[in-house]
Amino acid sequence: MQPFSTRRPKMDKYSDIRPYNDSEVRPVLERLLSHPEFPGAICRLKFPHLAGPMGWLLEPLVVMALRWQLRGVDDVHSLQLVVKRYMDAMIERSTTGFTVSGIESLQPGQAYLFMSNHRDIALDPAFINYSLYRNGHDTVRIAIGDNLLTKDYASDLMRLNKSFIVQRSARGARQVLAAYRELSSYVRMSLTEEHQPVWIAQREGRAKDGFDETDPTIIKMLAMSQNKSEESFADFIRSLRIVPVSISYQYDPLDEAKALELYTVEQQGKYQKGEQEDVQNIARGITGMKGDVHVAYGTPIEHDCDDPAAVATAIDQQVIGNYVLHPSNYFAYQRLCGDFPEGLCGGAQRPFVASDHGSDEAAFSARLAAMPASLQPYVLKMYANCILRKQEMGMI
Repeated sequence: MQPFSTRRPKMDKYSDIRPYNDSEVRPVLERLLSHPEFPGAICRLKFPHLAGPMGWLLEPLVVMALRWQLRGVDDVHSLQLVVKRYMDAMIERSTTGFTVSGIESLQPGQAYLFMSNHRDIALDPAFINYSLYRNGHDTVRIAIGDNLLTKDYASDLMRLNKSFIVQRSARGARQVLAAYRELSSYVRMSLTEEHQPVWIAQREGRAKDGFDETDPTIIKMLAMSQNKSEESFADFIRSLRIVPVSISYQYDPLDEAKALELYTVEQQGKYQKGEQEDVQNIARGITGMKGDVHVAYGTPIEHDCDDPAAVATAIDQQVIGNYVLHPSNYFAYQRLCGDFPEGLCGGAQRPFVASDHGSDEAAFSARLAAMPASLQPYVLKMYANCILRKQEMGMI
């Protein structure tokens, strides 16, 4: 007979927000595959034009295909290998090039807090994860707002892929504060105790106008886990090993949709999302043409920063400074400002010469012409603001 123990089992402190662990992968996959709404969601994602009229036929076939692809998947790593195959196909079909810079300065096995500009809900962390994996680094735990997880199967799907939940739906000062403290504690625990890298956007929500700027509120949230009696603010920031990341797309698959939202807010004072709009945006982002894509890694923030505003400025200096411009940025700037600035272009960082990019100009002009005239100024600003930010900070 085993002796009686009064010791309580260790509680899973972050069970409501953390990614699923290896032992949970198979049961959650089975729950997903049996969910009445999940097959329809996948059909709408993969076959948006057929999912409605042909859903009755497609959904059973989708479940069969998924069961085949996911056979033998019983841990996070094997699941992410399946995701990698989808990433390979997406990059092949919807980009003309994918390049990475700065990653050679990162140490494999080191847990960094990657903080990037934010263009796309799903693609930003996906491209970062892909570049890390291809270069021998661990993939990241991904911060994702619960506003995108209105369905339980969506939450399951994201948490299977190493996402953790940011509770933006919290209401009331006490509830919001508790959610922020839990999030801050979880991020630091991931980095310093479990040695797992983390990705978080530099601001809440996408920069729909292309104006990238770190919100000091994000830094204040992270600082809630600082032990003020044992470490200075500067030492705490150094312990997080924040690495600014710049991700740039030659074409944003959602540029017209973002412009419509900006236009509607300016004209009507608000914009009301459709019920399935976030899911549709994820699908359009994945399948839409992106042209050249570049991910640029900076270096850890290690110099003394005395307050959140100083940290935000340090992050901006690297995000803006390392941001790789594309021909679309230059042609948008020229249409708004009348001339071309001097600067570098593309992953190879060659000086931009307009006459070398005739086909790019034609493609950008055709893309713009296909949009309503009322939205075109917003799209131009969206692409030109990347250059204007560099000029603002004296980098171009």
